[in-house]
Amino acid sequence: MTTSVETQAKPKLRHPEKAKNPDAPRLKKPEWLKVKAPTAGMFEQTRKVMRNNSLVTVCEEAACPNIGECWSKRHATMMIMGETCTRACAFCNVATGKPGALDPFEPFNVAKSVAELGLQHVVVTSVDRDDLDDGGAQHFAETIRAIREASPGTTIEVLTPDFLRKGEAWKIVADARPDVFNHNLETVPRLYAPVRPGSRYYQSLRLLDEVKRYDPSIFTKSGLMAGLGEDRLEVQQVMDDLRVADVDFLTLGQYLAPTPKHFPMDRFVTPDEFKEYERMAYSRGFLLVASSPLTRSSYHAGEDFERLRAARQAQTMI
Repeated sequence: MTTSVETQAKPKLRHPEKAKNPDAPRLKKPEWLKVKAPTAGMFEQTRKVMRNNSLVTVCEEAACPNIGECWSKRHATMMIMGETCTRACAFCNVATGKPGALDPFEPFNVAKSVAELGLQHVVVTSVDRDDLDDGGAQHFAETIRAIREASPGTTIEVLTPDFLRKGEAWKIVADARPDVFNHNLETVPRLYAPVRPGSRYYQSLRLLDEVKRYDPSIFTKSGLMAGLGEDRLEVQQVMDDLRVADVDFLTLGQYLAPTPKHFPMDRFVTPDEFKEYERMAYSRGFLLVASSPLTRSSYHAGEDFERLRAARQAQTMI
């Protein structure tokens, strides 16, 4: 019986398309980006609920630095349609490859977890599923409806793919009436080719514009990463584009390369610069802006939704 190392199966690469990339230099993380490691207690309970219901979370797959804080508060972002993405974005830690079939029980399991955790607000995202005719829109809609049935008081935020070349599949998601429709632009147009090679800036922008025109009652939201090599004027232009599309909520956070093989980080953006971005965004008319080094799309999403709803109410009273 052979037991040599040579005969053992090689572990499957998480990012095979990045394996030949040269290692990018690792910059020393500043104090403002250091976070506490996850602890037991509520964190472990949240993880147990996820595992018992066979669910994937973007918190884990994307190696989010806020997982300890969020899971300790029973906040988790559900990632539906598997853990393998059909795209190969240079910044992303989600595995790339050929996805498996959709799990027909997943909408029910997500809804069950939402009810078990007693969530007041839930974020549902997904991998890109370019292999599906509708990009997974129907699966999103079924998940929204299942949550509504299991937990009627929970507000629902979706963070969707761009539905590139899927026609008006996005309408299937909008018709299920999520409270917030989020799609991240991620970076400035100049950097799309190296950072998001499978995506198109104006497709992402058009998606947000079309959702708002289709149903103005749905809050729209988008996010940008800072520290990829963009400059201030480019960020301002993206803000202007988003406001033309009547996007309500903008998030900005620091890009952190998951591994040395991912897109290299250009620099650490300081907290003061993020404050300045916040000021510039509010001056352009966004209802809500979250801008800090640790900001992520779903970070403090429940609290932010309440602030977003209050901002709209205040605006209608003027």
